[in-house]
Amino acid sequence: MFEVGKDIYLYGGRVARRRDLERSRLRVVFGFVVWVLFTLFFAKTLYYGCIGTGKSGKAKIGGDWVITRADIEDRNGVKLAKNVISGHVMVRPGAVKDIDAVATKIHEVFPYKYSLSAAYDILKSKKFMYLKQYATDAERKQIKDAKLDGLEVEVKQMRRYPKHNLFAHVVGFVGKEGEGLEGAEKIFDSYLRENNDPLRLSLDARIQEQFHTRLSEAVQKYHAKGAMGMLMNSRTGEMLAMVSLPDFDPENVSAYPVENRRFKQMRDVLEMGSVFKIFNTALAYENGIGGKYYVGKPYVLRTKSGRYVTTFHDVAKFDTPWMNVDEIMVHSCNVGSVQIALQFPDGAQPEFFHRLHLDEKLDLDFGKTEYPIFPKKWGITDVATVSFGHTVAVTPMHLLLGVNAVTNGGIYINPTIRKRDVGRISGSRVLSEEISNKLRHNMVRVVEETSGKLTRINGIKIGGKTGTAEKRVNGAIDKKRNMTTFVGIFPADAPQYIIMINLDEPQGLAETGGWRTASQNSVPTAGKILDGILPLLFE
Repeated sequence: MFEVGKDIYLYGGRVARRRDLERSRLRVVFGFVVWVLFTLFFAKTLYYGCIGTGKSGKAKIGGDWVITRADIEDRNGVKLAKNVISGHVMVRPGAVKDIDAVATKIHEVFPYKYSLSAAYDILKSKKFMYLKQYATDAERKQIKDAKLDGLEVEVKQMRRYPKHNLFAHVVGFVGKEGEGLEGAEKIFDSYLRENNDPLRLSLDARIQEQFHTRLSEAVQKYHAKGAMGMLMNSRTGEMLAMVSLPDFDPENVSAYPVENRRFKQMRDVLEMGSVFKIFNTALAYENGIGGKYYVGKPYVLRTKSGRYVTTFHDVAKFDTPWMNVDEIMVHSCNVGSVQIALQFPDGAQPEFFHRLHLDEKLDLDFGKTEYPIFPKKWGITDVATVSFGHTVAVTPMHLLLGVNAVTNGGIYINPTIRKRDVGRISGSRVLSEEISNKLRHNMVRVVEETSGKLTRINGIKIGGKTGTAEKRVNGAIDKKRNMTTFVGIFPADAPQYIIMINLDEPQGLAETGGWRTASQNSVPTAGKILDGILPLLFE
């Protein structure tokens, strides 16, 4: 029987020393293993830190290069942005072992760029040099297959935009390090860096092309400064087309003026003119305002004390001197709109515009808009002029969403450029369905009877409203510069889509009698676009 402590003593110090020696050996082996594992871990971490991992989109352990940024596609899978593998062919003369073989290979791969003697001169210079940047697949393969010391391929990736200018403002572009700088490339930068699956947008390349083509033709025909066009699904909020001209090529951004990169639908704050009569009419219905208004002569605005303020005119002359609320909207009568607005309860206009988010900066999933311009204190002149779209200025996006809300049944829906899955779409009620129905009826009359006639398409009922606003330049109205607008909804009985066309400073033509109002340019442009896209929307 052994006692604790005496066991070791009975065997003597020899046993204890042998065990101590074994423990020392184990400590040495353990330390060596830990050192090896740490070295491997450090090397692996450094490797991934420099070139990344296959999962993060840089490179796999085997050295096979993979894409570092996800593709961007339209709603049907058409490529809008894609990384492609390329590379620079370079020579390091100091690492060259067989100068004759390397010189021959340089001349063989790039015969028109480097003669044999020029290749020798490069190698004799002892200076590092890129022989060709972004070499072709065939050129890179020849260099790799040669396996010559000092002659190498530096793998690079390039972001390509197959549709070039077509989606410039929506898709945006990347910087030299592959980071998103504008558009979807910037907004969804994290997703594009961290995912392999494509970013699927709601836009349709076929429809976008129709918009781009027709708007480009309109700019040329009417000698306009620029143009904008949008199409949105009025029920889901999905943007199907967004074109802003002038534009740029994302693959060659520096070749275009910086101003071309301005996404006007989100950045330009403009007076939108008579399209605002839709809102004025909605307020009239909501507040129970009706009756007949005298529109046979200009309306003189006076204060309650009788002091003269200003006089309101209409460009056109009307067949009747008396109009009701519906007719004032249909015939776009300024004099009538003013008289209606002056009957609104105090604060009715600002409350209504706030309800439609027209007075605030919008934070959408594809960017933020500029702040609209509204009166700080609503005086009698503001109440009157806002009724026909002056004094207030909003972005085209604000206007599109506001009109959509009051005409789709009264629901405000936030827009998106992401393709939405089938399912319930949330929105907030801003107007009764009954009033929305009345507004649509009036918009159909605009297309059938008045300024929107050139948008009529056989087989589908379209409702619309035009607007022509004189632009402000350096704070003052310039009567020679117009912004013309057409907003349309279709099918008008149960809207599925809303379209908006804007032309910036269109000029009058002989065929328009010198007129440069919306009915003479934005309306026919919208008609041509509708003619081209309807078969695609209802195929």
